[in-house]
Amino acid sequence: MAVKIHGFIEGTQSEELMKLLLTLASNWGDVFDTSKLKVVHLSGAMTNVVYRITWPKNGSENEERTVLVRVYGEGSDIFFDREEEIRTFESISSHGHGPRLLGQFAEGRVEEFIHAKTLSAGDLRDPEISALIAAKMREFHNLNMPGSKNALLWPRMRKWVIEASSLCSPEQAKEFQLEILENEIDALEKELSQSDQNVAFCHNDLQYGNIMIEDETKTITLIDYEYASYNPVAYDLANHFCEMAANYHTDTPHVLDYNVYPDLEERRRFVQAYLSSTGNEPSDEEVVQLIDDIEKYTLANHLFWGLWGIISACVTKIDFDYMEYARQRFRQYWLRKSQLLKGKTGISQISEEINDLVLE
Repeated sequence: MAVKIHGFIEGTQSEELMKLLLTLASNWGDVFDTSKLKVVHLSGAMTNVVYRITWPKNGSENEERTVLVRVYGEGSDIFFDREEEIRTFESISSHGHGPRLLGQFAEGRVEEFIHAKTLSAGDLRDPEISALIAAKMREFHNLNMPGSKNALLWPRMRKWVIEASSLCSPEQAKEFQLEILENEIDALEKELSQSDQNVAFCHNDLQYGNIMIEDETKTITLIDYEYASYNPVAYDLANHFCEMAANYHTDTPHVLDYNVYPDLEERRRFVQAYLSSTGNEPSDEEVVQLIDDIEKYTLANHLFWGLWGIISACVTKIDFDYMEYARQRFRQYWLRKSQLLKGKTGISQISEEINDLVLE
């Protein structure tokens, strides 16, 4: 890594970061003593390396000042433009969402530390918390952000196919059928763009580690906007559902369990909360249509994060089995593709199943 703080983070840019922290501490009236820094590595991040850094506040032994330091992961610039990400970060902050940007150094940045609890995998299944997340996602999707309002999903995946093909071995390229993926993406875009879908500003990476809750006020905060862009709303909701198959705080964090993918009742409840969060009660048809769109967009999610896994395996040293993660995402894509695109129409099937739930 490119920084060194009290032996926890190593590299050559430590002086720049230390100057930044000293400037921040001085602006806040703190006495900055490097021997009293506390540095904790926060697990669960798979694109960057994240640390919580604490020092005495205003020279007090009883109060602490805390910031979050984000060190950019090796090769992560392949996935997004850092300057554009910073502009997005600052714009989201200006709208009153997430942490404030406190400063930047060559290979990372310092952010406001949010004093709230990061969710666990199990929290996503709590009906109360799930409804709060749904409402916060709707609020996030209503942000009016600068720049292009066109969906970035499709061109981004096409770019990643080229990157993955140039980075991985011929054997891996054959295993993941990279030579036909651009055709798959074209066909999927054509299929999923047929209906009139809502394109809005999306988070695109709403795993549990990127969601925080303040226990007393039950306030939800969404963090980490590296992948945020305009996309179909159904894609963002599908991503959140797919993340329920993951638990990144186990001995095998790369392993996905699709047996715990949210069932129809969980998905219906979430969509109902999402659509009604602005005060307008949706029709049954609206709920069913969005559930159907979400299920189809899980396919795009599997391709997106499968490609991400292949590229990450080739460029990063973070301890995570990216290649096996990619295999699981592609396996799920090919397994579900025929069910979602060629079988019985999702709308009619979902309508029947929801009617069955009501009758029960």
